[in-house]
Amino acid sequence: MLKSYITINKISILKQVFTIVTFCYGVFSYGQQDAQYTQYMYNTVSVNPGYAGSRGHISIAALHRSQWVGLDGAPTSQTFNIHSPIGYRGVGLGLSIVNDEIGPTSETNFDVDFSYTVWTSTEGRLSFGLKASANLLDIRFSELNQYSTDPTLQQDIDNRLSPNIGAGVYYHTNKFYLGLSVPRFLETTHFQETNLSTAKEQMNLYLITGYVWDLNEFVKFKPTLLTKVVTGAPLQVDLSANFMLNDKFIIGAGYRWDAAISAMAGFNISNKFLIGIAYDKETTELGNAAFNDGSFEVIFRYDFISTKNNLKSPRFF
Repeated sequence: MLKSYITINKISILKQVFTIVTFCYGVFSYGQQDAQYTQYMYNTVSVNPGYAGSRGHISIAALHRSQWVGLDGAPTSQTFNIHSPIGYRGVGLGLSIVNDEIGPTSETNFDVDFSYTVWTSTEGRLSFGLKASANLLDIRFSELNQYSTDPTLQQDIDNRLSPNIGAGVYYHTNKFYLGLSVPRFLETTHFQETNLSTAKEQMNLYLITGYVWDLNEFVKFKPTLLTKVVTGAPLQVDLSANFMLNDKFIIGAGYRWDAAISAMAGFNISNKFLIGIAYDKETTELGNAAFNDGSFEVIFRYDFISTKNNLKSPRFF
């Protein structure tokens, strides 16, 4: 009985320690990063404005991610986006809302995306995108258990507004895509009162690419790559491989370099409606923690397709 109590007490203490460490890493680190997604191939417009309108019709997507489930104060993310081509002149418009929470902090980004597309060949299209965004930051220091008074943690931050701009290029054919983007150019410093606590939004450079092979009449195979570069942070490389069976079922796996392995599955309920789920298991020491049950992600995407000829095939990107 005593041994069980000690074990439970240790886990409780470790949870509190990890919560504090996670909070400090996410808020007070020098090179703060954007949220990461396992199903990035279905959420491209969130990081590259050149993708807006590229599906050829109105497209709506919603995503939820819970990271490090079981750890108090662990990151959660929600995204919603809608984008569409406008008219017949190669113009695309989009709107994205991204909310990230970690410990007592909450960030919400409102993005407006504009793209212009030119034909480079009979199949190739090159899109240039611009992103305008507004960031709202909330930090509830009052929720922290402070064992000693820290003058830098006495006043909550409510809806601190930071505007930003971004840009991206996106090239695609029916089988291949390649994108390069910086969603936010401006480096915003959230704390300036003291050198002891500084959270600085760094530029995140994204490279995304993928190719689709028709293995046979019923099976399509698509490897993808996402690379994210941030000053002051380790290089992030995501590799994934997905199979689409009979244009309905999607199964795949992924590897995040030095961080996690992933499993993915998806189902096209119809030509318009996609549901995708993913699970990540950390390959770091954090993945072996007793209170870390991995990370879960789910995405819903609906395309307003008016005719069969308006359908992008394959529906991998």
